[in-house]
Amino acid sequence: MTTADDTGYRYRAALPEDAPAIKALDSSFTTGTVFRVSVTDEGFLLREVPVEPPLTKVFPKGESDGDEGEGEDGADSRTFVAQGASGELAGFVTASYSGWNRRLTVEDIEVAPEHRGRGVGRALMGLAAQFARERGAVHIWLEVTNINAPAIHAYRRMGFTFCGLDTTLYDGTPSQGEQALYMSMPCP
Repeated sequence: MTTADDTGYRYRAALPEDAPAIKALDSSFTTGTVFRVSVTDEGFLLREVPVEPPLTKVFPKGESDGDEGEGEDGADSRTFVAQGASGELAGFVTASYSGWNRRLTVEDIEVAPEHRGRGVGRALMGLAAQFARERGAVHIWLEVTNINAPAIHAYRRMGFTFCGLDTTLYDGTPSQGEQALYMSMPCP
């Protein structure tokens, strides 16, 4: 399956030869705001606050799964890639389906910095949603760090809402001090 959109991007299932480009993709981001999680008597409060100077996050090697796009997708897992007009990797999404709760989990989605803001992430998420429908999922779920405000805003524009958090998920990792926010949306 290969599809193209009117912006010149091509979308398809990942092939084993895509693995080096997927692993080399720059997933860093810079943001002028982050989401802060505070504990209150009623639960948790989530609010967006400015940061000065802007925060730049570079993910250490080995922090992501690192197995994306190696051609070993099973019946319940898929990786899709986006290619720019000259064939370069513009982004990818890896998703897996769990039958017991009929959930599609977006394991990883990354768009190269020079391709952000052009609909690549939305198109990749659309492929993940199509896979979700094929598998019978009732909702799509993902985890994002509280400091990745650009991604959080993009997910909200796509229809995701906050559904939970984990204040200790990143303890003992280079991301210690950040909180994991969980977002979901009904399967369209």
